[in-house]
Amino acid sequence: MNPIIRQGDVIIIPSDTAATGTKLPHLTLAEGEVTGHRHQISNGEAELFERDGVLYLKVLSPTAILTHEEHAQVTIPQGDWEIRIQREYSPEGWRYVAD
Repeated sequence: MNPIIRQGDVIIIPSDTAATGTKLPHLTLAEGEVTGHRHQISNGEAELFERDGVLYLKVLSPTAILTHEEHAQVTIPQGDWEIRIQREYSPEGWRYVAD
């Protein structure tokens, strides 16, 4: 089984189910709320889907490269993945980490 992968505020979790839903016309997993920088697949063959407000990534090539202007690139192995944004707890409650 593939490990959980992190890049900045993005968490990429192996999925037991096939990545399905509405196929998106881009490979941007998240945009930085502060800087506008993007976590995006820049190399390799992949497809991105949205289902019920959740993103799913299908890596078709042996690997795909996830890049972001402020983080080291990450290699994602072939397979189906669920994309999440990390959250942190503060006294006011849970909030999404802003990148």
